[in-house]
Amino acid sequence: MRYDSITEVIGNTPLVRIDPAVHGLRRIDLYAKLEMLNPFGSVKDRAAWNMARPGLPGAVRRGETVVELSSGNTAKALALIAGMHGLPFKSVTNRMRIPEIKDLLLLLGAEIEELPGQTECLDPTLTEDPLTLFHRELTRPGSAHLHTDQYFNDRNTEAHATGTGPEIVADLDGRAPDWFIACIGTAGSSTGVARVLRAHDPDVRVVGLVGRKADFIPGIRTVDEVHEVGLFDPDTYDTIEAVGTDEAIDGMLTLARRCGILAGPTGGAAYYGAVRHLRAAEEELTGRATAVFIVCDRGESYLSYVRRHRPELFNRPPVKNSVATLTPAEVQSAAAVDTAAAQRWIAEQQPLVIDLRSPFAYAALHIEGSINIVDELFDELLRGGLPFGKQQPVLLACPVGEQSARYAALLTRMGHPDARSLAGGIIAWRDAGAPLVRE
Repeated sequence: MRYDSITEVIGNTPLVRIDPAVHGLRRIDLYAKLEMLNPFGSVKDRAAWNMARPGLPGAVRRGETVVELSSGNTAKALALIAGMHGLPFKSVTNRMRIPEIKDLLLLLGAEIEELPGQTECLDPTLTEDPLTLFHRELTRPGSAHLHTDQYFNDRNTEAHATGTGPEIVADLDGRAPDWFIACIGTAGSSTGVARVLRAHDPDVRVVGLVGRKADFIPGIRTVDEVHEVGLFDPDTYDTIEAVGTDEAIDGMLTLARRCGILAGPTGGAAYYGAVRHLRAAEEELTGRATAVFIVCDRGESYLSYVRRHRPELFNRPPVKNSVATLTPAEVQSAAAVDTAAAQRWIAEQQPLVIDLRSPFAYAALHIEGSINIVDELFDELLRGGLPFGKQQPVLLACPVGEQSARYAALLTRMGHPDARSLAGGIIAWRDAGAPLVRE
């Protein structure tokens, strides 16, 4: 087939049946929608092109910069689209957590600006947060940028309502599947596809997958973060379920090793969450059914992410002192103090206060006297043993108290006699009116 432009190749991705010998479902045919085979490598190609396309002629005339609040696949697709039209691209984010993606964006000529946002994702309710202020500036009339605005742009959803959804129906011979399972990031793909499927069959069950509170899975929001997205509508989903990092990697490995599908962690999470949900639902079936999940992107960009969590997969010894090895019981038993108790403890015992957030979030607002050791670096430090004396009490803080609880549990396992987590994190401290300072 011949095309005049690479953008004409976006869409019409395959729908591939997963071998029942792999997933073990007896009465459900499970299909993977391979969005990883879009030309720029992900499901975001559709939304990026649909959002940017109307404004490109004017942006070219005015010499504007294409801008998006993204640190992942949307940024990658937009960088390529902008370059094709002779325009610069700027990625604005709180934190670039995947080094391979950052390196690729730089290779593509993108400018990356990491702002001192208070949270990992844009949260419009934080009206004075630098990310929110930047977003507000971009959306005002007369802005000298082409801002695609993936979190609030209806053309994000439309790309899937006119493309991904109808393709699934067509490939299933004009029928909608009984289940549609999708990870929730900007919520564009899950919302757009669900809209189309339910137009064909109102009884389609939609399962939304989010990350567990203390886990980071690239491209997926946590259960707390998902409600910050402008496109998110809870009525889209019959149920929302959480998936953890290890489960996402397990799903990724199954798809690659058993199915030949080189999926990234998001696709792995979608597969794992789909099989887990469908196994429970299958018991009520009397006939056959179908289910579809989306493989969002490819695995090659996430090798450092997998290596950090599962070093044994790369013939490296398992890491003993890592939060990845904690049991749920250990985390639940970790010592935690609320804001008032933490303030008294700081005044009386002067514990070492360690802020695990990104340097940019720390610079924006932090507890006076605290030191900033970002969670990934702290994890590395602990692999060599306790980096401070046992006589020094330690208070750990993160955005909402989930990650700090895990590190408090790990320090306790390692023999530290007094390591505590700030319950509710910096957000709870701020909401209680406790003092925070700027760097």
